[in-house]
Amino acid sequence: MAVTVGAGVSLGLWASGDGDSSPAGAAREQRPSAGRSAGSSSAGRAAQPSPSPSRSYPLSQAPRTIPAVQSHTAARGPGWRPARGERVVVNDARLADEGRLIASELGLTYAGEKDDVKAGDVRLAVDGAGGANPESYSMTVRGGRVSISGPGDTGVFYGTRTLKQEVRGAGSAPEGVVRDQPAKPVRGFMLDMARKYFTAGWIEDRVRELGDLKFNQLGLHFSDDQGFRIESDSHPEIVSGQHLTKAEVRRIVALAASRHITIVPEIDSPGHLGAVLAAHPDLQLRNAQGVAAQGAIDISKPGAAKIVDDLLNEYADLFPGGQWNLGGDEYRALMVSSPAVSYPQLAAAAKEAYGSGATVSDLTTGWLNDRARTVRAHGKTMRVWNDGFFRGTSVQPAKDLQVAYWTGKEIGARQPAEYLSAGRKVVNYNDEFFYYVLGQPNRFYYPTGERIYELWTPRVVRGTVAVPARYDGQILGGSFAVWCDFPNAQTQNQVAAGIRMPLRATVQKLWDSGRPSLSWSQFRALAARLG
Repeated sequence: MAVTVGAGVSLGLWASGDGDSSPAGAAREQRPSAGRSAGSSSAGRAAQPSPSPSRSYPLSQAPRTIPAVQSHTAARGPGWRPARGERVVVNDARLADEGRLIASELGLTYAGEKDDVKAGDVRLAVDGAGGANPESYSMTVRGGRVSISGPGDTGVFYGTRTLKQEVRGAGSAPEGVVRDQPAKPVRGFMLDMARKYFTAGWIEDRVRELGDLKFNQLGLHFSDDQGFRIESDSHPEIVSGQHLTKAEVRRIVALAASRHITIVPEIDSPGHLGAVLAAHPDLQLRNAQGVAAQGAIDISKPGAAKIVDDLLNEYADLFPGGQWNLGGDEYRALMVSSPAVSYPQLAAAAKEAYGSGATVSDLTTGWLNDRARTVRAHGKTMRVWNDGFFRGTSVQPAKDLQVAYWTGKEIGARQPAEYLSAGRKVVNYNDEFFYYVLGQPNRFYYPTGERIYELWTPRVVRGTVAVPARYDGQILGGSFAVWCDFPNAQTQNQVAAGIRMPLRATVQKLWDSGRPSLSWSQFRALAARLG
């Protein structure tokens, strides 16, 4: 929720200084509001602002952005609007990409590292604030200039997104100081590009959209039963006809990095490997009657681990970010009443590997740990779908595996608190709010932005009931997800339109988990105005 700070907050954030450490006239803290600004009475007395003296200006109104800024200190002054020929300058070469981007978006000139001060400048600065949230920033609008500063380039980038939205929505940035940072460090969108092919251009458009909204993760589920959608050098035989080349993926990764978005790839195993198994039927899991288990690889066979590790090692280098999704969900061998009877080869392999009392669940957990070991060698932090963790196993899943909690409908389903009480960190993919499943099968209905906006918070991990507040720190954030069970149910452009408002509602609640100031109708109107 918005933070209020005392009226004596210093506004002197300019790296080079402008000779005045405080704005003319009164200043006070202001949270974004649904109606008139906190200074509306002053606005009534000064309906026709003039450039001099500055005290004739009303107190500024808080900026209207998505997500809403955490706090705004109002001030009197004309604000700032871009004019051709004005400059974007930086105090650190690390901000060159951010500077060039906002300059091109607002029609300004990128001037690089400069110490001098000119009218109309937008100055970006790394302020070296040790220990601060790296995604935090401050933005000061004063004296006809803008200063955006943060402890690192990520926070400064988010400040430029706020400035861009202010200009796009209102034509100018209001006088005063914004201080802002997200409530949650994981703000994600996941795309199932395995069941449905999405073009590189469409994905790049989503990256730009996500960046402007201050999302910081894009999940790519590119391997499943219906398709394997990225070019492979180690196993070209598994790749679907419609796929992204590695050159296209590298462009997507580079664009995402420029928007401070980490790509989170997923090669799901030991289930959901149908496209791989189509080229390697000898690795297909079969039950005691010889019937194939859809999408499941036979983890008792040495060749199974080799092919999956080949792929994990190959794509770990293609995706340099520090996050990875190992999958682990819906393994058919554990979706039957008696796994040991149905799949005796798995039961025998479990006993051989882990002792006479070991189960198929133990073998599957061991498989997961082995794949984690492969990915860990590349310096990744890993998550696993919640139904890839099993109760009562003698083999315990690695302690560094995060829980991607999506459902409570699986056999042996466990409440989120069971994972949280064991110390696990959780990323919230609550399927009742965040699962946009093409064709709406199995009682999945296209989620609405209004429902997310009104009813969801990061602590609502399963269903509609929040976990206790003591677990809030273990919930890293959340991710909206598009799943393409019926790929032809919507075109990719229909998908983009359908997820537009849910994405905006999601990031609002991840940036500030409190009750929003705007009503849903006001939020929707703001989204239309911002484009």
